[in-house]
Amino acid sequence: MRILLADDDDKVAETVRRILASEGWVVEVVPDGVAALERAMNRPYDIIILDIMMPKRNGYEVVRDLRRAGVWTPVLMLTAKDGEYDQADAFDFGADDYLTKPFSFVVLLARLRALARRAAPIRPAVLTAGDLTLDPAAHIARRGDTELELTPREFAVLEYLMRNKGVALTRAAIVHAVWEADFSGSDKIVEVYISYLRQRVDAPFGRRAIETVRGVGYRLDADGG
Repeated sequence: MRILLADDDDKVAETVRRILASEGWVVEVVPDGVAALERAMNRPYDIIILDIMMPKRNGYEVVRDLRRAGVWTPVLMLTAKDGEYDQADAFDFGADDYLTKPFSFVVLLARLRALARRAAPIRPAVLTAGDLTLDPAAHIARRGDTELELTPREFAVLEYLMRNKGVALTRAAIVHAVWEADFSGSDKIVEVYISYLRQRVDAPFGRRAIETVRGVGYRLDADGG
């Protein structure tokens, strides 16, 4: 899942980013409302988290302009403003949920999962490729009845492959989908994670689901290998 987080408090933003990344979610952080609006208008996200009191443009203005432009990505307001009129204004401008600071990370994660479920009716609840299954909401992947032990990044790479099963994906496309926007390393990192996944998803089961496509990149066999 790809999330845009807009908050001018560097400490809060980094803490939230680390917690969400530990769940396997890709989080892009911006420090003001102008940057948030620009990113949200031009890049696909599963959820947008907005502070209200931000430089250049506040969260109310950002969500209002997104809705006017026809961008319906779910928006969670994460803010220190806890008045009932503050919350009413947020919902009237187009926000989908509201959480005040300080907050419980358990509750934040639960609300984000709920938003993701409501926002993605065209996505299957559980992704499948033969006997290989992946449940994004529960963060569980299985080969048959065996649960796979995957790191958050391995899970994210496998999820992207499964969402595009049967399609040849370049390393650049995988990096763009799974790594943070400011990732400056080589796209050869994908080779490393493909190797890890093969050791966990294919080798123990005598399968070859993750295929190398010469001159292109990688493809997940639609039948699970």
